[in-house]
Amino acid sequence: MLFVSEAESAALASHEMAREAVRQALIDACDAQAKSFPVVHGHGSNPANRFTVKAAAAREVAGLKVGSYWPGNLDIGLPRHNSLILLFDQEKGRIGAAIEAGTLNAYRTAAADAVAAEALARRDAETLAIFGAGHQARYECAAVAKVRPIRRVLVVARNPAQATVMIAELAAQGIAAEPASAEAACSAADIIVTATSATAPLFKAEWVRPGTHVASMGSDATGKQELPPELLAGATLFCDLPSQSRVIGEFQHAPDGADLIAIGEVLVGRHPGRRSDQEITVFDSSGLSIQDLYIARHLLAKRGASHAQ
Repeated sequence: MLFVSEAESAALASHEMAREAVRQALIDACDAQAKSFPVVHGHGSNPANRFTVKAAAAREVAGLKVGSYWPGNLDIGLPRHNSLILLFDQEKGRIGAAIEAGTLNAYRTAAADAVAAEALARRDAETLAIFGAGHQARYECAAVAKVRPIRRVLVVARNPAQATVMIAELAAQGIAAEPASAEAACSAADIIVTATSATAPLFKAEWVRPGTHVASMGSDATGKQELPPELLAGATLFCDLPSQSRVIGEFQHAPDGADLIAIGEVLVGRHPGRRSDQEITVFDSSGLSIQDLYIARHLLAKRGASHAQ
């Protein structure tokens, strides 16, 4: 079994690699041969410590990801989120590769929203509103800034100190950011990304301007919610996988019978995506294991190429 440590996988990861891998994963997720299996939610001996198991199989890869959330890690200087990707040797039924993927998962998650923004957001979108100032929010901003000409980021956070730190980190990357209220951020934004663990809407639908692209990445379990249902009722709805989004994603709160469009259909041209500059588009990223498997495969290829040099 090949083992790739967190330090090595983090060093090999990049927004460009993640975007390429995730784009192909979102396309192949629409293929009848690809299977995303039911998500398993569990917790540690302390119920506050949670984990999720997501598994999938596609044409040339099968495996799973275990993602964990240990909130107390923040007090000891460790990330609250962590991930481990396991790829099967499909001939022998053994684990062929185990990849520690805490940082890699952050790139992967942000890449899904970047791929969707590239496909759905207006080309002149330059103001991004980000809800949340945690670890993932930083990656979301950087990823979206690579596919649209983002000049201004408005940070909406419950913790002002966290927002201040994040704004400084974005500035170091050349991304101008400032704190804002939820209403002010939504009223000015061309793109809104929510990166929280909320269980109730973070803003009001009437604050969102016509032509805005909205992405929810925090809703990945029953009961989670970031967006107002009124927004979903009036927008065009896209997601990574309709069957999963309806059960554990943001679209568990969408109207019954709403048309949920897999973003892969847009990427291959079977759906036009945004139809006008006034249309509000919403993308729900509930998180697919096939994305983890594909980014793991890309990482192993990059690792192999670097070792061959």
